[in-house]
Amino acid sequence: MKRLLQASLALLILPLASCGNSPSGEAPMDAAYPAHPITIVVTFPPGGGTDLLARRIGASLQAQLGQAVVVENRPGASGNIGARLVAEAPPDGYTLLMVNSSFAINPGVYRNLGFSPKQDFAAVINVAFVPSVFAVPAGSPLHTLDDALAAALPGKPLPFASCGNGTPQHLAGEMLARATGAVLQQVPYKGCGPALTDVAAGQVAMGVVTASSAAPLIAAGKLRALAVTSPKRSPLMPTVPTVAEQGVAGYALDQWHGLLAPAATPRAVIEKLNAAVAKIVSQPDTQAALREQGFTPASSTSREFQSMIHADIDRYTALTASIGLRAD
Repeated sequence: MKRLLQASLALLILPLASCGNSPSGEAPMDAAYPAHPITIVVTFPPGGGTDLLARRIGASLQAQLGQAVVVENRPGASGNIGARLVAEAPPDGYTLLMVNSSFAINPGVYRNLGFSPKQDFAAVINVAFVPSVFAVPAGSPLHTLDDALAAALPGKPLPFASCGNGTPQHLAGEMLARATGAVLQQVPYKGCGPALTDVAAGQVAMGVVTASSAAPLIAAGKLRALAVTSPKRSPLMPTVPTVAEQGVAGYALDQWHGLLAPAATPRAVIEKLNAAVAKIVSQPDTQAALREQGFTPASSTSREFQSMIHADIDRYTALTASIGLRAD
């Protein structure tokens, strides 16, 4: 009778154990994943670079995985609304987040995000970079970055238009000021488009905007590019030197774009998504399309991307604290 009771208890305990989370705290993977549509949440409005990138990756991912991939735009609060939505989603691989470097900047700008950028997300893959560019009106007397730095004097700061407070372009200008001692004064705009319009019209002496946004105006002769912020020259404008090439050693700010999932998403799901997206980004047609939009295609392991995000959160938090940047 005792042995019969022990056997009965074992049969009851075994299913419970198999239904529990893995020792790492991750949810168990559904062997049939994906068995229904996947949603990619984009934290910006439709039509922007991050949205277009998500739709390009999503369409290819749908063809590869055999399930619909839906892009859902949830803009607002510099991306925090969409990020919180995904942080609170079930960790099953069916709700993903497409973000850019603003995700790593926000922790230093907002006191109450409603989520933890380091603890509530699992990185999937970095898919692309896009640099910013320091640009001036075509008729400007500033022909090089040295000219701009020499014009940025105490008591007579050089104004620069950015795509908004706390954007990578804002921080690119602040990083240059701190690295060189130049006196630069940010003029924040509600997006790169309005900033470009005023710089091209000569309303602001210099702009720091995404290279992809500025490229058409540079090609049309309405803007002159002084430097790109990336560690290497951009394929989009290969004749434009980097900031570091022009004597500012160690300067680099590349705006990355990538996919995240809720924390505790099964490692097997993360790796399956990583492999699928890496395959997509490696395809010549995808690379050509990304470069046409101003992106430099990239790839990474999930852990490499996680480390990069955490390192950027730390360095941007230190930078925003040093300039007293707070949004709430």
